[in-house]
Amino acid sequence: MSDKTIIRCQWCEGDAVDEHYHDTQWGVPIYDDVTWFKFLTLEGAQAGLSWRTIVHKINGYENAFHYFDIDKVAQMSDSELEQLREDTNIIRNRLKIYSTRNNAQQIKKIQKEFGSFNQYLWNFVGGSPIQNKHQALSEIPGKTNISDAISKDLKKRGFKFVGSTICYALMQAGGLVNDHVQSCFRYKDLA
Repeated sequence: MSDKTIIRCQWCEGDAVDEHYHDTQWGVPIYDDVTWFKFLTLEGAQAGLSWRTIVHKINGYENAFHYFDIDKVAQMSDSELEQLREDTNIIRNRLKIYSTRNNAQQIKKIQKEFGSFNQYLWNFVGGSPIQNKHQALSEIPGKTNISDAISKDLKKRGFKFVGSTICYALMQAGGLVNDHVQSCFRYKDLA
């Protein structure tokens, strides 16, 4: 049940699952490759859909993709991926399912080059979260120059479902940027 005395970002209000995600995960800096891979997959799955649809399917994604074990997902066979097209616990779009394996394979290459996918991503913001000072949801951009740069580089490296808007959502989810509005109780926690 939602606590009406807590001020949250407006986008999550009215849904207990969204509120829990907002209160415990969204914007919390990520420092491990598995969690980055999870959010990259979920943000890519969201393309053309609402986040509410995806957040209700997180458990399904964890089960379908070996709890985002990068090595295991990178080795998934075409037949395993085709079977996932019948799994109602995930988005059954063929391109999105296959992109998950592809992106795991590309992460492994980045790990060899940079030491970790985490290090690669944090390099785009100089190692520290960007602290925005938004007063209203309407002030939060859908993409930025940094998300444009991440998107361009990931695409060059062969990643799929990594447009600038998806990359900015990844930055928000993974704490590269603090986009909680200033009146939200989480803003100060993450500032």
